[in-house]
Formats: sequence, structure tokens, C-alpha cells
Amino acid sequence: MTNPHEEDIINRIGEKRFEHSLRVMQTAEKLAEKYDVDIKKARTAAYYHDCAKIGNSTELFKQCEIYNLKIDHEMKMAPQIIHGYLGAVIAKKNYGIDDEDILNAIKYHTTGREDMSKLEKIIFLADYIEPKRNFKGVDTARTLASEDLDKAMYFSLNNTVEFLCSSNEYIVLDSIKARNYILEMSNGKIF
Repeated sequence: MTNPHEEDIINRIGEKRFEHSLRVMQTAEKLAEKYDVDIKKARTAAYYHDCAKIGNSTELFKQCEIYNLKIDHEMKMAPQIIHGYLGAVIAKKNYGIDDEDILNAIKYHTTGREDMSKLEKIIFLADYIEPKRNFKGVDTARTLASEDLDKAMYFSLNNTVEFLCSSNEYIVLDSIKARNYILEMSNGKIF
């Protein structure tokens, strides 16, 4: 059975991005089962996680205006994060998603944040490690995700920050806070 919003989502994000969302959903289901998280919630968050991944920055800014999403300084500096925040708004307004944990998983799936729920970590990681991802460190992230959620998050956040630094890109504060929170909660002994 298909989701009643499938056609609308495909029209918004395109077939290729939609296929990515389905792979993220399959990955999220496996992680949810392993880490005892509601599989239906994981499936829902993964399905909608990229529902605002549309066009270019100009189009995203227009959509933010339509949905009354305030663009802050970090969004201007790193527009690639906007689709998570906008996606949470669209998932709620257009698709009737009202579970705060699901909406937060959508909202923070690119940045992470301090004190993430297990569901938020699962969606972040499922997006990061889905089977067609291919970048330096993805195999390590996949292995860690199958062993320990926090170690996988810590590694993935570090890997992302290293990539952004080497590319001379802006790093949002939520990503740093997410990384530091995991380190702090492990008493500095994450690895």
C-alpha cells in the first residue's frame, strides 16, 4: 500500500530524492528495531524527512516565506539545513504529522542537536548511512550504527565537521552542541 501523500511528495522533491527517502526509511526501520524505538514512528519520520528538499536556495527561501518559517543567520550561512526545519513545518501543515518526536527528527536530521531522542539519532544516522551513500567514513559509520547509537552519532558528527572545515564551510552550532553533548554524557570516554 502506498502512502496517500506519495504523489505530492514526488512532485515536490522528485523521483530520485523520493527513492533516497525510501532507502532512509528501510535503514531507519532496521535501526529502530535494533534500538527498541517505535518502528512506525521511525518509518514516518524517515518517509517525510526530505519533504522540503526542493530546488535551490531561492526556492527554499520562497517556501519559508509561504510557510512563515523565519530564516535565521545560520540558515542564511548554511542553506542546506533549511529543508529539515521547513520539512517539519510542511509535515505538520500539509501531511498532518503532529508527533513532536517525529517532527524533531525531521527538523534536526541534518544538524543534530543537544540531547537528541533515540528517534532523532536514528533518522540522522539513517540519512547519513543509507545504502547508496558513498563518502569517506560511511563504512565506519555503518558499522558503528549497528553497534552503538551514540558512538555512531559522535563519529558521524565529527566526520561531518571535519568535512565542513576542510571545505571551508559554515558549521551550525547545533552540530557542535550535539557532538559535545554526546562526549559530555560519556564522560569523555565515547571511544
